[in-house]
Amino acid sequence: MGRSRMDNKIARKKQELRRLKGRLLLSLALTVALAVCCTVTAYAASVTVDLGSGDGTGASFGVLEALLITLLLALVPSLLLMMTCFTRIIIVLSFLRNALGTQQSPPNQVLVGLALFLTLFIMWPTFTEINETAYQPYRAGELTSQQALDRAETPLKGFMIRQVYANDLNLFLTLSNQKTGQEIAMPDTQEGLLELDMQVVVPAFITSELKRAFMMGFLIYIPFLIIDMVVSSTLMSMGMVMLPPSMISLPFKIMMFVLVDGWGLVVSTLVTGFH
Repeated sequence: MGRSRMDNKIARKKQELRRLKGRLLLSLALTVALAVCCTVTAYAASVTVDLGSGDGTGASFGVLEALLITLLLALVPSLLLMMTCFTRIIIVLSFLRNALGTQQSPPNQVLVGLALFLTLFIMWPTFTEINETAYQPYRAGELTSQQALDRAETPLKGFMIRQVYANDLNLFLTLSNQKTGQEIAMPDTQEGLLELDMQVVVPAFITSELKRAFMMGFLIYIPFLIIDMVVSSTLMSMGMVMLPPSMISLPFKIMMFVLVDGWGLVVSTLVTGFH
């Protein structure tokens, strides 16, 4: 009887502690929220945004230019996927992880980070040329926004054309002619290729990148597939039919990949493939 009363008292005290803890956390959250609101309000009161008059005069951006910049920032992930080497790199790295059979190792964050920095390394000459020929003159007021965009297209278009298969470019050029009713022939010179529209170059580029990425994935799978076949046939000959072959072949695949410096070979092949 006395023990039950003691348990009841302990239970009541625990409930009171939980109630006090909840009130304390709620008070702390309200205090932090109030402080943040006061800080943001004070900062917003001290900041003035000048969108300009939109007439193209002065150093400030007009309303249309500000909206255009916001739209471009929203399209940056799509531009990164469709107009750079990021797609080929991330697909090849995904094929490599699947061929190794390591499930989620390396994790997706590591693969995306590696692909992003390899993309910056490969695309750096192109970005530098865009900065020197388009952005810096536009910032100095020597070019209009349309002229800057036209100049920025040329280095990026040249990079994509160097990676495009001729049949893919011809395919989308034919589809474009059918849609617009024009008769644009396949250019024979580099200057003529640079005159093609981005709506033709970009889909041809991404199609060629997918082809190359899947071909590289096929070549990556072959040595790991041979190891799986050898391990599976060995286990079958030994009568170990209940033992999963992937469990035995995984250490051998990792050991082979490390001994031949697999990461270095994959990265060097990806980088030199764009040069």
